[in-house]
This record gives sequence, structure tokens and C-alpha cells, in this order.
Amino acid sequence: MWKLMDTKKCDKIFNQAIKSKQVHEFVLFVENSNGDFSYKNEYGDKSIDSPLLMASITKMFTTTCILILLEQDKLSLDDKVSRFVDKKKLSELHMYNGQEYSFDLTISSLLFQTSGLPDIFEERKDSLKKRVLQEDFNINFDEIIKLTKQLKPHFAPDAIKRAYYADVNFEILGEIIETITASSLEDAFQSFIFKPLGLEKTYLPQNEHDFIPSIYYKERYISRPKFIKSSRASGGGISTARELMIFLKAFFRGKFFKKEVFHQLNKYKKLQTSMYPIQYGGGYMRIPLNGLSTVFVGKGELVGHSGSTGSFAFYYPHKDLFLVGDVNQFANPALPIRLAMRIALSIK
Repeated sequence: MWKLMDTKKCDKIFNQAIKSKQVHEFVLFVENSNGDFSYKNEYGDKSIDSPLLMASITKMFTTTCILILLEQDKLSLDDKVSRFVDKKKLSELHMYNGQEYSFDLTISSLLFQTSGLPDIFEERKDSLKKRVLQEDFNINFDEIIKLTKQLKPHFAPDAIKRAYYADVNFEILGEIIETITASSLEDAFQSFIFKPLGLEKTYLPQNEHDFIPSIYYKERYISRPKFIKSSRASGGGISTARELMIFLKAFFRGKFFKKEVFHQLNKYKKLQTSMYPIQYGGGYMRIPLNGLSTVFVGKGELVGHSGSTGSFAFYYPHKDLFLVGDVNQFANPALPIRLAMRIALSIK
């Protein structure tokens, strides 16, 4: 039985968050599986039905398509990427210690972030992130591959205990989905996810008429529709808190795929130090709540994803809670994760 005290604790965390100079708008939506506990709060121009940038939460949608194709026997996690992607594009993508590993990459390497490939969004002096802050621009798959080849991988594919978060892994998965389905990624999402769940406000933007929310970077309010349209499989999705809740419950409660298929994803590795305490499984994050980051006072874990623009969608199995929200702040990607952790720990 959920208590009134639990909602008061959520109120307290919410009200503390909106006092931050970085938080100009905030939406929070928390429910348990059957909906007998439901909490929402809204601030600024965000409501649970307002469009929000999913950013990297989109990776869970890409993961969903991969698992559905796996159930349809159209791919295996052990399949080589070269089975689906042009070998000329892959050539010299992964050169490590003088050896080429490009053709050793598997779907599993991409899904679990164990490819070792570098991340052009965060790395380099002229990283995509720095460029996004200055201007809006398009970037296609071939350009993403070309830029990735200019950086050094961090380790050989599937090295023991190694994982490195890089958007390129999911951009390649998007290409694989398009190859197998002989359709656009947008159509695959629509067929596999949006239509079955009845999601009418969740989409991958394709043209100039598709609405794309603007983003706060500290005090600046910036619009980057071209780049968001380019991010597609790794971070280009738009949704609402209400519809993200529907998707999140479907993802973790077996509505898309059998338990034995989903079970293949729960093998976690620590990501690079800069992303502590996040671990990565197959297409989603795991955040332990019983470790150093919570001074060992928590129990269980959060599983799901956050986005660099302040979005988050996590399941807390220990309390059977689903947490969805958005602070729409590009300057502090750790903020939504800290908020989700605090909310999970506050509810008894």
C-alpha cells in the first residue's frame, strides 16, 4: 500500500529541483505496474502530454526492434555486423593496436556497448556536442562512420569487463534494422512499437512539419531540428511522459518479447569512468542503488535509460516503480539520473 507520505517526498524532491537555475521546466510521472500508485508533477511549459526529446532513451526503442527481429529469427546477437552493413563502409572502422577488428563486430558488440568504438559525440576537440552548441546541422550515417574512423577505438571488441558508451553502436543497429526490414527506421518503429502500443504522440521526426522541441543549455534556449533528425536510432525520438510510461511498462513487463529473449540483455558491465555509476546491459542502463554513489543506503537497481537533454525512463523492480520525466537541460546529463535515484530511494 502506497502512502500519502510517499507523494509528499516526491513533492519535496520536485520542488527542490525546480529551484535550480538550470531547471526551467520539469515533468515527473511515477507509477507502479497496475497504476494504484500514480504521481505526476509539472513545472514551466512541460506537462505529461507535452512533446519531449527522448534523446538516448531512443536506444531502448532500437533495442526493442532488434529483439523482435531476433524472435522472428531474422538475426542473431552473434551475427557479424558485416552480414548487414556494406563491407567497404566497415573497412578500417575498428583499428586497434595495429590490428583490424571491424569484421569481428557483432550485433551483441553494438547492443551491449562492448564494441570499443569511440564516441564522436563526446570525443575530439571538435566533438559533435561542441558543434551542436554552436549551430544546427545534418549528419548522415556515412559521415558518422567517416568521423568515427578518425578516432582510436578504446579496446578490442568484447574485451573482458570492458564497455564504452558510443552512439555509433546504435546508429549501426539502425542501419541493420532498415536492411532486414527493407523499410525506414521510422516505419519499423511505427510497425513494431508505436502502432501496437497505440502511441500517437511518439515518433521519429522525418520532415520539416514534424515538431521538434527546443532545448535549454544553461540559460540559452536552442533549436536543433536538423541534428535531432540525424540522430535517429541513437537519440532522435520524440515522445511525451504519458506515452513513455506506456512504452517503459511494455518493455520491462514482456509485452514485446518473451522473457527468455529479454533475459539475454541483463548482463551488465561498467561504462567508462566519466559515466559512473552507470553500467550497461543490452540496450539499456543499470544503476545500482546499493553502492558508493548512494553511500550504500539503497536497495536494488534502476534499469532503463536517460538522455543527454534531461529525459529519463527507469524501472525500479525492488519497489515495482516506473519513473519517467524530463528536465530539458543539455548542460547537465547527470541531473536526470540523480533525480531518478533520489525519487526511487524516497518511496518506501
